[in-house]
Amino acid sequence: MSWNTLETADPELAAFGAERFVSTGVAYLATVRGDGAPRVYPVTPIIGEGRLFLFMEPTSPKSHDLQRDDRYAMHCSVENSSGGGGEFFIAGRARLVEDPALRQIATKASSFTPADRYILFELNLEHASSTIYDGSKPVRKRWRADRG
Repeated sequence: MSWNTLETADPELAAFGAERFVSTGVAYLATVRGDGAPRVYPVTPIIGEGRLFLFMEPTSPKSHDLQRDDRYAMHCSVENSSGGGGEFFIAGRARLVEDPALRQIATKASSFTPADRYILFELNLEHASSTIYDGSKPVRKRWRADRG
């Protein structure tokens, strides 16, 4: 499901996630290596026109991982060791994008100027969740694509 599906199904959770991605500037992408082990990378998520994108070097291990096995998980940074700002987590499947119109959307929405050589992935969501720390009690919110 596209980011727009989350925006429609749970606007509050989508807005929280978008704010966390923008305010932290960096999220951590987990992929699956060829030997089945997990691998984690810092990335800059891009949200534009109801879609979630990532640009990356075509030679990067993360691009090879996603082209071989499209499963991913991504978690935003927190502001401090107390979980300041809250956590946002998504998981799903990535798709290599070659459509010039989608690349233009991602480029326009990006906080940086992607190099022409960068490849583009759209991240489709199967799961999203947030955790906000309200004093000593965590407040969790979850969404799954198969449950609407």
